[in-house]
Amino acid sequence: MSKRENFQSRLGFLLVSAGCAIGIGNVWRFPFVTGENGGGIFVLFYLLFLICMGIPVLTMELAIGRAGKSSAVPAYKALEKPGHKWHIHGWICLIGCYVLMMYYTTVSGWMISYFFKFATGTFRSGMESDAISGVYESLLANPAEMMFWMILTVVAGFAINSFGLQNGLEKITKIMMAALLSLILILAAHSLLLSGAGEGLRFYLYPDIAKAREIGIRTVIISAMNQAFFTLSLGIGSMEIFGSYIEKDHSLTGESMRIAGLDTFVALMAGIIIFPACFSYGIRPDAGPALIFVTLPNVFVNMPGGRIWGALFFLFMTFASFSTVIAVFENLMAGWIDNFGWSRKKSAIISCLIVLVTSIPCVLGYNILSHVHLIGGRDILDSEDFIVSNLLLPLGSLIFLLFCVTKAGWGFDNYLDEVNTGSGMKMPKALKWYLRIVLPLLILIILVQGLI
Repeated sequence: MSKRENFQSRLGFLLVSAGCAIGIGNVWRFPFVTGENGGGIFVLFYLLFLICMGIPVLTMELAIGRAGKSSAVPAYKALEKPGHKWHIHGWICLIGCYVLMMYYTTVSGWMISYFFKFATGTFRSGMESDAISGVYESLLANPAEMMFWMILTVVAGFAINSFGLQNGLEKITKIMMAALLSLILILAAHSLLLSGAGEGLRFYLYPDIAKAREIGIRTVIISAMNQAFFTLSLGIGSMEIFGSYIEKDHSLTGESMRIAGLDTFVALMAGIIIFPACFSYGIRPDAGPALIFVTLPNVFVNMPGGRIWGALFFLFMTFASFSTVIAVFENLMAGWIDNFGWSRKKSAIISCLIVLVTSIPCVLGYNILSHVHLIGGRDILDSEDFIVSNLLLPLGSLIFLLFCVTKAGWGFDNYLDEVNTGSGMKMPKALKWYLRIVLPLLILIILVQGLI
């Protein structure tokens, strides 16, 4: 087996890890869930749960990866006690990453498609709302077009990763993240200059208790807890792998705070782009998943220079979603490399073929297979998302947590030593009982609520 690669720089690790976390959870899901849950009050709860739930579990995934120096299965094997079977969860993580990509590649393809539609003039100034909705409906009804964008996403992603950790994933992610951060600042500045910016910001950032009561405080809190896990891609080992590529120079608490901080910055800025624009043009901010593909195009076609702003917005969305795609692809490839000793090229080809085949049902789920409804009457994409978001992410996070804090697993002292090795912010030992008792209960609430 060839020598294991490491990141070329600390910046590369932070940007790739943040790039994995930054994706449709930030730039698509976060804005519409915020809109559905009353704006500012949801944002406040989200930030609270990100700090007290998301960041601790992120340190655990990274700690297992760094201590085990491998992807999830062999890392568990290296750290678990003889005869224990925690490593079975590593295989579940690998399967979970494949399930995530079964629909994530399709949604990422939608982002690329909309960038080209704005860039080439499919969306024109003054278009009627029905025509804008028709563009989205036409895309979903066309399996050939959807298949093209999905295949482009998958092949490009594995082609990049086949060049290696440093020359492929790290190099491209640095470029994409620099472009993403530049675009988000330009788009946010433009939105803040719109006529309805003040009203949009009040809805987005002012915690309105009355609005939360109207929706239901319990609903808002559970949604915020779910988003805190979804946004960091916790529970399926997609972050664990990056811990295996770093040295012990810096403590993992500090690194996790930086990753979560960058991830949260992008999510909050996405809202600053979207909500002032919605209020400036009289568009409802609680439009749900259609917010990105129907509501916002309505905004862009009615603003001066809207074709350019729309193209820039969906280029930003493309970078955000594709950064997650190539990061998770690295996890898939590492699973084959670490468990079976395959070369990177062979792992890229096999993984590419698997993802291409398993992504087809989602592509067809809006046209040829539109009659297929699986979990609770959901379509194929929503069923796959339910499995990941409501089952694998919270359950996987709970398993990572229990492995790190219980004597039957790796053990709290071993976890604490690993997470606090290196310079930077330390995890306080005083949090032991919070991590062993309170946090598992909070994750159980998410899991049970999601299944209900």
